[in-house]
Amino acid sequence: MRIGIIGAGAWGTALASVAAENGNTVVLWAREAQVVEDITRTKTNEAFLPGSILPDSITATTNILDLAGCEIILNATPTQYVRSTIIDDIVRGAIVVNVAKGIEIGTHLRVSEIVAQVAPSMTSYAVLSGPSHAEEVILRMATTVVCASSDLDIARTVQKAFSTPAFRVYASDDVIGVEICGSLKNVIAIAAGIVDGIGLGDNTKAALITRGLAEMARLGVALGADQLTFFGLAGLGDLYVTCASRHSRNRSVGEQIGKGASLANILASTNAVAEGVTTTKAALELAATVGIELPITQKVAQILFDGVDPRVAIRELMMRPIGTE
Repeated sequence: MRIGIIGAGAWGTALASVAAENGNTVVLWAREAQVVEDITRTKTNEAFLPGSILPDSITATTNILDLAGCEIILNATPTQYVRSTIIDDIVRGAIVVNVAKGIEIGTHLRVSEIVAQVAPSMTSYAVLSGPSHAEEVILRMATTVVCASSDLDIARTVQKAFSTPAFRVYASDDVIGVEICGSLKNVIAIAAGIVDGIGLGDNTKAALITRGLAEMARLGVALGADQLTFFGLAGLGDLYVTCASRHSRNRSVGEQIGKGASLANILASTNAVAEGVTTTKAALELAATVGIELPITQKVAQILFDGVDPRVAIRELMMRPIGTE
């Protein structure tokens, strides 16, 4: 197949490598001219995924119209940039596959809903998600993910396009569940990093992950998701790896916050995007529209944006009214 990938960050680049290894021809779009030059000249992406050599069947471009005519268009740009990046002309007739993990600020829309607005010609959509750090995928470490589409035949087409001996793709029909999992797990991962940063232990982190998963599922089910999705790769799997891994940008942001750094300085010091930061506010607003309470997400927002001391936030969570699990 001919696959176009929008976004040559670490994840877009790693997936380009996976798709190329599977015999597909890949066109990789980047905003940065230097990234395109490096991929073209040396088959490397030193800015976002240094040290890895990319297959020759990957070409790079700064002209997004070069992706027109691809059978699969994969979006790897962060959620807050999808509306300004995806255009109808390039998705016409293609399967749109999204790997961004977030909720749009202001509209509270998931990526499937954003793309439906900006690209009305889209007829086939899927979301690819799960425990999958680019730094490990590019090294061919065994990885499993899930591809969800309302049409299982579409999910299976994407499954075949990206499945390799080191990258196993499962199929699902729960788009809402997979998108909410990918969005909310980043917020919980910031909280996990805060726990690490202030030096709390395994008991605290286990409690956070468990109750965070319950929080994710509560919102997802209210929006129409299948609760079982939250106990699979997109939910528990991705939540665990994002809360525990040294590769996790969101966990790293939280850890630095826990150690006393300011959010502004953290975000200014990296070219990587931690989607959980923007999703925190959007998730709270979305939850309010369906009458769902997100206590952990609320405390993360207070820490990030209101300057609340993490220790105070944790104490307040622990002092909430007790009840049944």
